[in-house]
Amino acid sequence: MTTLSTVRGSAGPTGAAESPSRSLVEPALRAAVDALPASAAQPSGYHFGWWDPAGVPARAFAGKALRPAFALASAAAVGGDRAAAVPAAVAVELVHNFSLMHDDVMDGDATRRHRPTVWAVYGIDTAILAGDALLAAAIEALAGSGHPAVVPAIRRLCAAVQALIDGQAADLRFEQTTSVRLEEALAMASNKTGALLGASCALGALLGGAGPERAAHLDRFGALVGLAFQLVDDLLGIWGDPEVTGKPNHSDLRSRKKSLPVLAALTSGTPAGRELVTLYERESPFTDSELVRVAGLVDEAGGRAWCIAHRDSLLHQASEALAAAGPDADAAAELTGLARAATHRDH
Repeated sequence: MTTLSTVRGSAGPTGAAESPSRSLVEPALRAAVDALPASAAQPSGYHFGWWDPAGVPARAFAGKALRPAFALASAAAVGGDRAAAVPAAVAVELVHNFSLMHDDVMDGDATRRHRPTVWAVYGIDTAILAGDALLAAAIEALAGSGHPAVVPAIRRLCAAVQALIDGQAADLRFEQTTSVRLEEALAMASNKTGALLGASCALGALLGGAGPERAAHLDRFGALVGLAFQLVDDLLGIWGDPEVTGKPNHSDLRSRKKSLPVLAALTSGTPAGRELVTLYERESPFTDSELVRVAGLVDEAGGRAWCIAHRDSLLHQASEALAAAGPDADAAAELTGLARAATHRDH
């Protein structure tokens, strides 16, 4: 039996399995952006890496297209036509990038995908409005599909957006308090990352012709994979290669982000965890040598090990949810490979 723990995928979530989905989805994605008002289309196309700030065509890295890949594979998993699920794939990718554009503003991040962020190039107001336009375009992508399942699909997408917003609000709130429980951080990550990946699978299944029950199983599969993805993303925020992540070394620690491995360490009750609490509560910035020490404390207190163990548990649960959907064998293997690639990046 194929399981998530036995499939060996690529080292990162940009493997060959995603290439067909990108070639199928990108023309529709470009058409959706081209249909926006010029004031939103210009910065949005820049964000996707299609042109430079002056509008000159470029081919920068446009992201992993992970959510579209899951949407199309989910349609195939229920015996549907991938082409019928392209509106779902476009919608979830637009929502994902709407959230990134706004996140960059809220977090003050000036770099994404090794390029200046939209707000850094065009200004904060333009970035907010362009993000709003992408969200509206996501709804239009589904509404204009004419698919019989368009109403439940739109409702599911809107629920995911509400969860994502709630997750981002919690993430911002955590920055202002010294007391965050690990369970609260897991709930935040489930909303901020898991909900949209779950919706990607559910929308793909719905537009692939699945009934509510099969779509719900795939929804759960995606949500669990999404949370596992976030665990690994948080590990990369501490130990990831800057050449791969596009972020400075120890970036999450430098900003005292209460990521999942950090919270697991802070609440561990270990000597290393208690020392970490003292350092995290200090007001002065960390020096480079202190950042190395802090990363070591997170590891020593069990933060890294806890994340890896919890990731593996989530993937086991996801495998069971996928099996419950009664999927096509080839598409199930594809979804399993995508999940493996997304959650076993270098860390």
